[in-house]
Amino acid sequence: MKKYLLASVAGVAAMAISGAAMAEIAIGTVGPMTGQYATFGAQMKAGAEQAVADINAAGGVNGEMLVLEVGDDACDPKQAVAVANQLVGKNVAFVAGHFCSGSSIPASQVYAEEGIIQITPASTNPKFTDERPGPGIYRVCGRDDQQGEVAGTTLASEFGDKNIAVIHDKTAYGKGLADATKAVMNAAGKQEALYEAFTAGEKDYTALVSKLKQNKIDILYVGGYHTEAGLMKRQMVDQGMETILVSGDALVTDEYWSITGPAGAGTLMTFSPDPRKNSEAAPVVAALEASGQTAEGYALYTYAAIQTWAQAAAEAGSTDYDAVVEKLNTGEFNTVMGELSFDEKGDVSLPGYVWYEWKDGSYGYR
Repeated sequence: MKKYLLASVAGVAAMAISGAAMAEIAIGTVGPMTGQYATFGAQMKAGAEQAVADINAAGGVNGEMLVLEVGDDACDPKQAVAVANQLVGKNVAFVAGHFCSGSSIPASQVYAEEGIIQITPASTNPKFTDERPGPGIYRVCGRDDQQGEVAGTTLASEFGDKNIAVIHDKTAYGKGLADATKAVMNAAGKQEALYEAFTAGEKDYTALVSKLKQNKIDILYVGGYHTEAGLMKRQMVDQGMETILVSGDALVTDEYWSITGPAGAGTLMTFSPDPRKNSEAAPVVAALEASGQTAEGYALYTYAAIQTWAQAAAEAGSTDYDAVVEKLNTGEFNTVMGELSFDEKGDVSLPGYVWYEWKDGSYGYR
């Protein structure tokens, strides 16, 4: 009987060890997996899946395997909050998301209240960190005021003798970016000839384009996304206009050229230095491309967000919220984006924005 009991205890211990080895940590990524901005959701999903696969192949986080939950907010604020609450129910420890600032900001309230760390790879509105509801809110992308500084300065210095229109789509991202750019441009002494809002999601911008033509607009700055900007650019060319379209980081998708075709040539946009050029990113880019996935846009930003959290959790020896937040606040992390750290607001230390130009079906440094 004694031998039997010892054997039973040993068996239970073995099962416990096996169970510990098979333990899992749920994390999430949320973005527009459907809808007109789904191309960015696809970027995020590709980056997140590759990060999870690579981290698990290296032994996971503190010996536990990551399990990825993918949420679709369609860049809708109400849906974003609903998805955030769903992830709470799935006991996620961390979320890489959301994409649109209008989604990330309300969702951050849920994550802060529930003790879930959020690192957005793409939300650039300053309010996301300036007014963050808790210490566990971060971003690995830049801010609209940084992007606006670059855009506004260039518009004033290079196109000071041109008629410039500034328009936005009324979203947290689009209006925020347009207003930041306008403020810097105005401060530099250049006033816009036209400033107004447009409705996102429309297919026909003929009335807007006609107004731009009547006002002899040479430069159109668009605070918004690639779908609307692409239609505007194509429709301007169709009306015989040679107006240069200028925008921000929401044009970093090949889908922009799919909408414009050759009409998109000469489009200018601001975006951070291309992470695909980093030596640290080379094996990840190769793996993504080999599997038919994209490494463009925000794929590597999402990968880096997960990398950063995983390294912080490993250094903390735990996924405990307070312990990981402490490491995120004080640590430096080696990622596909390069070495990064966060300031007291949760903003990243990475380089700011540079100019890109669209031509021959792709974007490259200007």
